[in-house]
Amino acid sequence: MGSPSNGVSAMEKRNRRPTRRVRAGPLFIGGGGPVLVQSMTNTDTHDHEATLKQIHALAAAGCELVRVAVPDQQALPALQKIVDASPLPVIADIQFDYRLALGALEAGVAKLRINPGNIGGAQRVKEIARAATAYGVAIRVGVNAGSLSRKLLAEKEGDIVRTMLAAMEEQLRLLLDEGFAEIVVSLKSSAVTETIAACREFAARWDFPQHLGITEAGAGYRGLIKSSVGLGVLLEEGIGDTIRVSLTGDPVQEVTAAYEILKALSLRERGPVIVSCPTCARCNLELEELVAAVEKATAGLSSPLHLAVMGCMVNGPGEASRADLGLAGGKNEGVIFRRGKIIRRVRKEELLPAFLEELERLTAGKDNGFMS
Repeated sequence: MGSPSNGVSAMEKRNRRPTRRVRAGPLFIGGGGPVLVQSMTNTDTHDHEATLKQIHALAAAGCELVRVAVPDQQALPALQKIVDASPLPVIADIQFDYRLALGALEAGVAKLRINPGNIGGAQRVKEIARAATAYGVAIRVGVNAGSLSRKLLAEKEGDIVRTMLAAMEEQLRLLLDEGFAEIVVSLKSSAVTETIAACREFAARWDFPQHLGITEAGAGYRGLIKSSVGLGVLLEEGIGDTIRVSLTGDPVQEVTAAYEILKALSLRERGPVIVSCPTCARCNLELEELVAAVEKATAGLSSPLHLAVMGCMVNGPGEASRADLGLAGGKNEGVIFRRGKIIRRVRKEELLPAFLEELERLTAGKDNGFMS
């Protein structure tokens, strides 16, 4: 598989908090590398074919690490097949049963995700740590606000953030006392402000890489908004080494959303940036339909182009002059422009075909994913 490496551009190095580097299969998490995009399968793990099909779809969308739930012993043979055939490093998500963690390590997973607080006590955690050391596999320690112990909550007078941090440090000590330090952490709440506060405070105390997410964020625009706000604030402060945008539904949407967040912060480049105006009385096009058509046509494009779909000439070559390629409508005709310069004038009904034709010319030989 070659030596582990993450290509890091100057843009991706910007404003990152220093963390130690942890290996996950062929990739490294933290240590100044790019913020990696994760998702999680929602298929039945026992059905390895369906799970692999979803993993391939996630990989095609740009996912870099995939988490798979291991609910019981019967899922371990399927996990082995998934690991063997997966195009992505597989993270085993383990809850309650330490034996599932040991079985996942034997299956060859790249990383474990456990909650040491629910895995059966300190001795079980130590056993997992020793096995993970033998296999050279990292562990993500996860603390969720919704599953904090009542005892610890009472000790911290009901303060969720303080309790999350205390739970994390308690769990870290179990691993560190065993000499295990290949650790990634996640502190998640369904409340955005709690997640931000916990991750900030942890970053001020420790240098373990952080996996970011807003747990149980929800579906559709609600989940997208909560995730964008929470992850965006932390990433802009340099906190976070991997992210998952947790949405109810197709996990491929999580990957698309993750890259949009990273692109908005100039942290990663993958796929086009598509800008479009909010429309006003000057708009002479069915702009929503045009934007949807351009987004659909460029869904498989990995080149980081800046594309513009504008409703009038005011917002066209002028305000969108930085676009690598754009279209704008007029009263009876429309224009195709590049970097503010008009290159074609066509009838309005020919705008989309002309735009896609110019886009294919622009990407010819550079991006095999165009209109895939």
